[in-house]
Amino acid sequence: MIVHKGETLFLQGESGPLYHLRSGLLKIVRVHPDGSQILVNIIVPDEIIPHHSLISPNPYFGTAIALVTCEVDVLPAASWYGELEQHPDRYRSIALQLQDKLRMMQQRIDQLTAIAPADKLRKLEVWFDHYISPTALTDVLTQDEIGQFIGLRRETINRLLRAKKES
Repeated sequence: MIVHKGETLFLQGESGPLYHLRSGLLKIVRVHPDGSQILVNIIVPDEIIPHHSLISPNPYFGTAIALVTCEVDVLPAASWYGELEQHPDRYRSIALQLQDKLRMMQQRIDQLTAIAPADKLRKLEVWFDHYISPTALTDVLTQDEIGQFIGLRRETINRLLRAKKES
């Protein structure tokens, strides 16, 4: 299935299938009761989501939105969990997938713990470049989302991007 930039794959709170991202990038946003959103995760190719439902079903934690055109496989929940019961050795592959995601989250923590705001932004750009080059980070995330993702205010992101353009 193809999901185009800006389209929603699933909504927070709903239940349904799992998904394998073949290509593209997805963002996971958490929607608060007042309607405000916060970017909580980026999904990269070869991930199966939602992560918290790989072993047992649970409603979607956030809303998945395509950052670029994505190719996604739908993995029906009944088939996924039935397959796990019939082939327990698949739990190892799930553990390895989760390990990879934890390592990616460690990189994100490295981005967040950089002292200088410019370093945080630079590390994020380098990480994203691996997945979206030659597209710019600002073509897939808003300044607000970039700020949410690395713990900076939108105004700081704006100032850093402006300074980078001027140099």
